[in-house]
Amino acid sequence: MLNTYLDHAVLKPEMTRSEAEEWIRSGIAYKVKTVCVRPCDIDLAVKLCSGTETAVSVVLGFPHGCICTESKAAEAALYCKKGVAEIDMVANYGWIRSGLWNEVQADIEAVVDAAHKSGVAVKVIFETSQLTMDEIAKATQVSIAAGADFVKTSTGFNGGGATEEQVQTMLKTADGRIKVKPSGGIRDAQRAQMFVEMGVARLGVNGSSTPAICGGADPSTGSAGY
Repeated sequence: MLNTYLDHAVLKPEMTRSEAEEWIRSGIAYKVKTVCVRPCDIDLAVKLCSGTETAVSVVLGFPHGCICTESKAAEAALYCKKGVAEIDMVANYGWIRSGLWNEVQADIEAVVDAAHKSGVAVKVIFETSQLTMDEIAKATQVSIAAGADFVKTSTGFNGGGATEEQVQTMLKTADGRIKVKPSGGIRDAQRAQMFVEMGVARLGVNGSSTPAICGGADPSTGSAGY
């Protein structure tokens, strides 16, 4: 049942509307947990996912995380109004690297406060490829203090994806107080299962990897999809 762990990413900036729709429909066919979309595709995804077993998540401050905190909060409020179930925000990892922990926490809290008013969950992306293990552990602690629901390794747009060491550091620091989501570089069922057995709650995967992880052809088309 790996499909129920998947956030099926539909995030490539060059995608046409028809391509985005195709990828979203593929995620729905596999009954993934969410399709994770670009902000411009929220309305399309909410419409397509209505009445299905798949919810909509959206990225925020993506992929760099360095927009103003006020902008992040405003984005979160707008996305909630449009009907998303979850928000994957990029932390300001330049601030993390600077040791500006009060600012990092305030940045996360602004999004959490806006999202939780609407019952929307927040995942905090660290871009772990750019951080030390100590920074990953501290960022996890700060995310817990800020009230976030998940910590997440990567955007998939900068550096390598999730590693076992990074995920273990997040899980150990979390100690059950926040959920952990590896993302990036998870392209087959074996790697996905490994992370699930480590104790993660969700997996971020490129939509093109969903067929391999879920064991074959797109059930809606009879083809591999991408």
